[in-house]
Amino acid sequence: MSLLLSTVILPVRPWREGGRDQWVRAERLGFHTAYTYDHLTWRSFRDRPWFGAIPTLTAAAAATEKMRLGTLVTSPNFRHPVTLAKELMSLDDISGGRITLGIGAGGNGFDATALGQDPWTPRERADRLAEFVPLLDRLLTETEISERGAFYSAEEARNLPGCVQRPRLPFAVAGNGPRGMKLAAAHGQAWVTTGDPKLFDEGTPEQSREAIRGQLGRLDKVCAEIGRASEPMGKILLTGFTPDRNTMLDSVDAFVDFAGRHRELGITEIVIHAPIPDSEFAADEKVFEQIATEGLAQLNG
Repeated sequence: MSLLLSTVILPVRPWREGGRDQWVRAERLGFHTAYTYDHLTWRSFRDRPWFGAIPTLTAAAAATEKMRLGTLVTSPNFRHPVTLAKELMSLDDISGGRITLGIGAGGNGFDATALGQDPWTPRERADRLAEFVPLLDRLLTETEISERGAFYSAEEARNLPGCVQRPRLPFAVAGNGPRGMKLAAAHGQAWVTTGDPKLFDEGTPEQSREAIRGQLGRLDKVCAEIGRASEPMGKILLTGFTPDRNTMLDSVDAFVDFAGRHRELGITEIVIHAPIPDSEFAADEKVFEQIATEGLAQLNG
């Protein structure tokens, strides 16, 4: 099974001061997709520059030609399906049909309270995502939508002419719990994991892989319950959050070992962060480029 290699470019550089160059480089290096985080800010970057995901992807669409683009991930924390659908449809048009929407429940970070609301509980986040995703699906596939929900409503919302990609741009749904996996099975063209967060600090690489194996097994079961084969669905691993996060980008060989072991589990796409100095995503730029140009060839050769 061939493995796809993608990257995440965090929106931390002004467009004219290296931001544009990162996206152009990602396409030159041959990454399948370049994603960005869809947050208002994120963790250790709270007091550092951080730009909006949709404008950044729009600019990236104009600066690139073939590489796919997307979010990892968008959440309901500060989004509404009606306005998001209009932006996504427009972005899919501008890019010529190269957009993937990564979507998940979000967390209790800065996004959760930036609009003045109290942070939602995990159950509330799951409840909102369970309403958000189906409505967004309809908004991107149907001509006119009117729907009243507990959290999100649409009144004669129109999205003409629709997405370039038919019936709509693909969804990559993040979720390790039963409800998230059900959404992925019902609406996703791909499923996203970062591994098991319980193993972030104290776990071992072996424990992490076993946890991901278990997640994939549960996804298979959920898909089978609705009569869908999970094999055609993409299985995306967003790296940087597993116990071996600090060593997997040390060398091409280290990455090939990491990626190969996860491909054996059933992962179909590995996503690595473009290096950011003085952050948890600091890495050697030369090794990063070698991984893009040589690592994938070793894996799929």
